[in-house]
Amino acid sequence: MKRDRRQILTELLVLSAQAGSEPAFRQLHELWAADFRRMALVKIQHAGDVDLVTQDAWVAIARGLGRLDDPACFPRWAFRILERRAADWVRRRQAERQRTAAWQHEHEMPVGCEGGAPHRDAATDRIAQVVANLEAEARELVYLFYHAERSVAEIATILGVPAGTVKSRLFKVRETIKQQIERTTDERLG
Repeated sequence: MKRDRRQILTELLVLSAQAGSEPAFRQLHELWAADFRRMALVKIQHAGDVDLVTQDAWVAIARGLGRLDDPACFPRWAFRILERRAADWVRRRQAERQRTAAWQHEHEMPVGCEGGAPHRDAATDRIAQVVANLEAEARELVYLFYHAERSVAEIATILGVPAGTVKSRLFKVRETIKQQIERTTDERLG
């Protein structure tokens, strides 16, 4: 392996960071951050979430750096962590798209409707429209709680968050839906 200045500096920073030096870890981050961002962008092809993916990778790197036996292997080791985090992100996005598509399909054609066109009243249509315009996370929460009829505890397990967070998010989503419906009602009346 060619040991250029960057490689030697990386090895020294890894050793210092493993000894507990926070400034060394920050320098290591500065040295490799641009390369990580470029690699993440190539992997996920979504500029808006590159920082999220790279940050997640850096957290994993910080946690595992003490177990890295050979500081010369840092670039390869760190890039593998980044690749796994990017692959996880891609899988989550695909699953989210599938859940959203399934949820939208379920709300377009309710079970038990005869003759093709679903029969829904105006209020149900407004609610469905408001929910369809929510962010993906909020739509997923609505789907899990109201359509899939999952408990708060089950949703917490599915999403990997505490039950209190699920309750809080449900409250916020309900308030958002309520405000949007009130706004559309006011616009129709006004």
